[in-house]
Amino acid sequence: MTRILKYTEYLYVAVAFFSLYRIFTDWNTDRQSAYLFIFFAAVSIGMFFFRRNYRKKFEQHKQDNQQ
Repeated sequence: MTRILKYTEYLYVAVAFFSLYRIFTDWNTDRQSAYLFIFFAAVSIGMFFFRRNYRKKFEQHKQDNQQ
């Protein structure tokens, strides 16, 4: 279970990098699209840290119950 949670964290990082790429390529041509990808990048980075914190708490809880 924790392995899957670890992979989904990095999926959010990949989405953030793709969004940043699209921001830089679309900034001068399609400003509205760039604003949408700014939103996607911000949400993806926030979700990365949220999921990372959740996974670490889950692992700590699991480790505490085994002792």
